[in-house]
Amino acid sequence: MLFSLALRLLTLCALLFPLAIVGPAQADTPLLPHYLAEVPAAELVPGADAYGALRADLPAAPVLRGGETVAWAFLTSDFVGTTGYSGKPIHVLGAVSLDGRMAGLKLVKHSEPIVLVGIPEAKIRALIAGYIGFDFVEQAKGGDHELNIISGATVTVMVIDDSILRSGLRVARALGLGGLQAEAAATGPQRELAPDASAATDWQTLLGDGTLRRLSLDVGQINAAFAELGDPRAAARPEPGAPEAGFIDVYASLVSVPAIGRSLLGEAEAANLQAWLQPGDSALMLAGRGDYSYKGSGYVRGGIFDRFVLIQGDITIRFRDKEHRRLGEIAATGRPSLPEMDLFRIPADTGFDPTEPFRLQLLVHRAVGPIEKIFTTFDLGYQLPPAYLRELVAPAAAVSDEAAEQAAQSELWQRIWRDSTVEIAGVLAMLAVLTAAFFFQFWVTRSDRLFFWFRIGFLTTTLVFLGWYANAQLSIVNLMALVSSLITGFSWQAFLLDPLTFILWSSVAAALLFWGRGAYCGWLCPFGALQELTNRLARLCRVPQWTLPWGLHERLWAVKYILFLGLFAVTLASVDRAEQLAEIEPFKTAIVLKFDRAWPFVLYALVLLGLGLFVERFYCRYLCPLGAALAIPARIRMFDWLKRYHECGSPCQTCANECPVQAIHPTGEINPNECVNCLHCQVLYQSKAKCPVVIKQMKRRQSIATARDLSDPAIANHPNLKERQNV
Repeated sequence: MLFSLALRLLTLCALLFPLAIVGPAQADTPLLPHYLAEVPAAELVPGADAYGALRADLPAAPVLRGGETVAWAFLTSDFVGTTGYSGKPIHVLGAVSLDGRMAGLKLVKHSEPIVLVGIPEAKIRALIAGYIGFDFVEQAKGGDHELNIISGATVTVMVIDDSILRSGLRVARALGLGGLQAEAAATGPQRELAPDASAATDWQTLLGDGTLRRLSLDVGQINAAFAELGDPRAAARPEPGAPEAGFIDVYASLVSVPAIGRSLLGEAEAANLQAWLQPGDSALMLAGRGDYSYKGSGYVRGGIFDRFVLIQGDITIRFRDKEHRRLGEIAATGRPSLPEMDLFRIPADTGFDPTEPFRLQLLVHRAVGPIEKIFTTFDLGYQLPPAYLRELVAPAAAVSDEAAEQAAQSELWQRIWRDSTVEIAGVLAMLAVLTAAFFFQFWVTRSDRLFFWFRIGFLTTTLVFLGWYANAQLSIVNLMALVSSLITGFSWQAFLLDPLTFILWSSVAAALLFWGRGAYCGWLCPFGALQELTNRLARLCRVPQWTLPWGLHERLWAVKYILFLGLFAVTLASVDRAEQLAEIEPFKTAIVLKFDRAWPFVLYALVLLGLGLFVERFYCRYLCPLGAALAIPARIRMFDWLKRYHECGSPCQTCANECPVQAIHPTGEINPNECVNCLHCQVLYQSKAKCPVVIKQMKRRQSIATARDLSDPAIANHPNLKERQNV
């Protein structure tokens, strides 16, 4: 018996952990064959008529014309794991010709919210088509290219650019296309940072010896650059000011080098920087002045600095706000006045090598219409001076690709957890408060008024912080993706990539043992909180509340279980199809995207919320497949915390009539599959105004107290009492 229970618990925990998205580049099975079957060769490369067999050593397949290979097809997500705002890769099918040029591209799958919201997909496809003809041979030599940005989709475009260029260059190198050679393991002398290096302490010397590098642009240079683009709209809107007026003046230095850090930042700030960095990380200092900011003002929590990018070989690094710190002061003497001073962390898992040259690419935009912009770029090259480097005669032993990938994954999820400290602390605090409330529910529910405001406050926190701020909305999609992962290959590290979801699913697994599904559905579900709060507002506005007949209500319960079983069955056949059908959940629309989505999705979510104004938690009661999925294992709960009287249900129906989700049968039993643990019945259990059992007990105690008083001779002979008796 004990073993059976333990086995069920382990199975439950496994079923309730989330699936974080695993980049296909890390998958054992390439996705390329799947998409080759969907896209004809002629559609990818004009004039081609077939694909050849997939190579055994590389996820690439020859594109054939009359039996001759004219290009090599690949899928970007088989080579790089760059993800967009959706947290999923943008899958682009590409082909590199024999001379090392991009011969064809096709967007085959994406989950980007910004494209789903309102940016026409045709614009994205046109942008991707613009990479056809791109020369990877020139790119390998350090060549540059113009990045065409679509207004409103900057990050998505940058992710596409990164995926296409890095994966295409890897294919070209691996196959020797255009004369490129595969990168072999380094032999002979290698360079490393010299631990005994020293740096000057004054600004001009640092600038002169290359420790600091500068990019200075004036208005005339900017106007000339936009004029060269050949767009008359750009030429018609020149940057105002004299040609020699300063536009931007930016300085860069690699301050993770200890000597440079101490020189530019000072001893204390350099020590703080080293404490911030993890082993293998590097750090870049940028400082600037002028009318144009290298940072801009568009970056927000979770956003990307989209005005500059670091490029080293085929590595492209874009910085998020969590990899950024403001710098209060520069210690080097003689520095100019620089309003902007910042530090940017370069994580070790990016593959960045501080001993090799790199460049910073500055993106400058110009508005050419009410919402349309065009862009041009400028480069700031950087290489550590020889004084900070030394040669190594014997390079360190190479680490296997598998070990390196595992190390990178481990560093990635640990870094994500470190960067999510505030959100994690908030979720853990909410779980601690809720757990305490459940364990001490008898005291928490003593005061109807205080408990009402406690619940309203907690649900508001769930909606605003957990939902709209942290986007920690659990979904049936998590469970469907888990089923797929168990079939295709399970990885613990992948589950840790989303810390809030991991913590919530872990807490749900534990809560099912104690309280059933209601701990999440009734308190921690942002959409459930939104329904209840809007219903509360509706009640204040005297919106009539509908109570469905018990027979109909009981039969409608089954709908959500049917939906869940249907989605589960579809998942076994096709996860992609199941994810589309999972739009039965309005969570993505109402919580993740905050209603910023195509109108049919918004209308659907509003209809559900509208029904919830009349029938509290309408969606939770009858349609939620996630609630159904949690209700099934909720039967294993080991404790029954909700107190009941023998009179509940026969004859008293107070709790049944006031249960917000009608989870109490007319006979008095609470259905644990439908209960959301709102604890309203526990408030009524102690109510001196509503519960007949409590009222009866109060009257009995009052009668006993009165009889006891009358038996006291001093009270019985009191003149006032006698007077009342005579009256």
